[in-house]
Amino acid sequence: MANNCLVLGEQLPSYGTGCEGVNIIHFHQLGPDIRKDLQGKRWLLLNAEELPQATAALAFSELEDVLVGVDHRNAPVVEGMWSRAVHLLVVDTDVDQQAIQRASGITRVLASDEAIEALLW
Repeated sequence: MANNCLVLGEQLPSYGTGCEGVNIIHFHQLGPDIRKDLQGKRWLLLNAEELPQATAALAFSELEDVLVGVDHRNAPVVEGMWSRAVHLLVVDTDVDQQAIQRASGITRVLASDEAIEALLW
């Protein structure tokens, strides 16, 4: 561990932590063997439009200890089982993030204009 950063897999930048070892994968990069693709990753990132197709990825992310981040900007937040797997939800700046966090139990809900990659930990 260097600079309080875990080194996992290939070196990818994480602007949220300043670490160089946070390994991410976007939902669209997953192949047919989702669980294998998630192994060794720190974050699975997806957007609101991908949620209906992400059930298996969300289940395997929990089994593989992969954190899930959802960029839900430009789409209304509709409650669902998907929120149980999410650790970071990014919403539009005009949305009440505290109300969503209380209702959903998501670890961190942020109203931000920044790229989701910049908000990871």
